[in-house]
Amino acid sequence: MTAGRSTTSSSGAVLDEVRLAEAIAAGTRQWTEAAADMDTYLAGQVADASHTEVIGPLLAASGGSGVVRFAGREVATWGDPSVPEMAFSATKSVASAAAGIAYDAGLLVPEQRVREVLDLPEFAGRDITWEHLLQQTSQWEGTLWGKPTGVDVQSYREGTEVHGTPPGQGWAYNDVRMNLLTYALTVLLGRSLDDVLREKVMTPLGASSSWSWHGYRNSFVEVNGVSVPVVSGGAHWGGGLFISAADLALVGQLYLDGGRAGDNQLISAEWIRRSWSPCTVKPEYGYLWWLNDDRKPWPAAPSTGRSARGNGGRHLLWIDPPRDLVLCSRWTGHVQRLLATVSAAITP
Repeated sequence: MTAGRSTTSSSGAVLDEVRLAEAIAAGTRQWTEAAADMDTYLAGQVADASHTEVIGPLLAASGGSGVVRFAGREVATWGDPSVPEMAFSATKSVASAAAGIAYDAGLLVPEQRVREVLDLPEFAGRDITWEHLLQQTSQWEGTLWGKPTGVDVQSYREGTEVHGTPPGQGWAYNDVRMNLLTYALTVLLGRSLDDVLREKVMTPLGASSSWSWHGYRNSFVEVNGVSVPVVSGGAHWGGGLFISAADLALVGQLYLDGGRAGDNQLISAEWIRRSWSPCTVKPEYGYLWWLNDDRKPWPAAPSTGRSARGNGGRHLLWIDPPRDLVLCSRWTGHVQRLLATVSAAITP
């Protein structure tokens, strides 16, 4: 960036480069240093009364890092944005992209009950639709990969978990139910979601080869006689997406561009529209994406933002279409302030 200059995007948004540089300098000095010892850090984050055993791989944090993209190009970075980090629940929004691939292939109908297309005992006799799984409103109770739904204490933090009700009548941020979705998608697509994402999204985007998507040591399903790994939708018990800020920002750019990368439509605009439509039970949530329409969970940021959010916001992919903005932050402190100041540097 050049001091004293502004940049205008094709949509008319104007970036004040000086204000952006100031925002990055002031807002990225701190990072979550405790996560350099990931075993201890994760143990402190998971407050379950039981079933605390980590069964997926871990990756120690290497430092705060991030990327700002404006008008389709990288305009600012901090730390080392090429180093992969654990994405925690930001993984969920990437799982939504995998579901979009199934939707675009005609394999997934959001309103259809999963048991109508998959013969899996977990869905037998249950009226759970794909949309319920994608909105985290399935109300499914059970045990998957040795972890019962009831031990995930984060289910109760939002106050919208209601036990014993039909699908669609409660919302819970529950990693066991999230893993139920990745399990179902793996069977539906007939291959690992890691492979699907690499072929259909990351390679066409020109992402690096440093990212990876992990499940647990016991999360495998047989598909056509072949044992296939099932990735996890978060890092509650380890695993999930390990990805750099630069690569995750490319996913954000794809969504900002309506699913197009160059001449290729990688994910349909219709799927992105559905993903960014509010859930009835939880209006600030879509298909595994956070919507800031009512300034939740980001009160200091514009209402036009959509985000993939993990680990209390320490991992963030922020997309603001009117500002032509993509921001990816990893382990960076004061994220609310960073979002506010970076957003203020752009006039939509």
